[in-house]
Amino acid sequence: MDIVANQSTAAASFPPAAAIAIGATIISLAALSLLHMVSPEFAPSWRMVSEYANGRYPWLLTLMFIGWAVSSFALVAALWPLSATTLGKIGLVFLALAGVGQTMGALFDINHKLHGPAAMIGIPSLCIAAVLLTMALSRRADVAAPPMWSAHLPWISFALMLGALAMFMSALKSAGVDVTAQTTPLSQLPNGVSGYVGWANRLLFASTYLWAALAALSVLKARA
Repeated sequence: MDIVANQSTAAASFPPAAAIAIGATIISLAALSLLHMVSPEFAPSWRMVSEYANGRYPWLLTLMFIGWAVSSFALVAALWPLSATTLGKIGLVFLALAGVGQTMGALFDINHKLHGPAAMIGIPSLCIAAVLLTMALSRRADVAAPPMWSAHLPWISFALMLGALAMFMSALKSAGVDVTAQTTPLSQLPNGVSGYVGWANRLLFASTYLWAALAALSVLKARA
């Protein structure tokens, strides 16, 4: 009875930050979608999302990163009762780190030396957090946890993106293009080179949006 009571109290203590997380996720998704519409010069098949910083609407990219970061930080608050367990505590730390990396992405665009570290902090941290926090939620009797496949999608997408990036760089090298010697981004691909790293990059964003929304919805359902 005490365990059940404690679980009910924890569920009731979930803050309304879950609604903020959903709203921020929608804003981030909307900004990313608009970037595709207003900046068609960036081929989504091989241009990374961060390259929109060199387009005509860099503020939309900043808004996208801010929404992404707010979503992560809001989820930390919404899922705070999970800090009572070791698994949940570790997951929340990684989710907070993801928010830090996403905030850095908003402050430092692709032309800044800190953009790379921002990605290396934010993306892996979010992938780890999604798995750990979903596992922690699944162990609670008072919350309908997101499906486990939604937690695995981010790291699978990240792995696909890294693989696609490696193949893309190899194809460019075979075509005689030295990316490290380029002073400006490529405007078009050499003949015979095709890239899919852009799609993998966008799949990563879509998968993280999906998990964040499902995790926040599980909190709202628990409150209801």
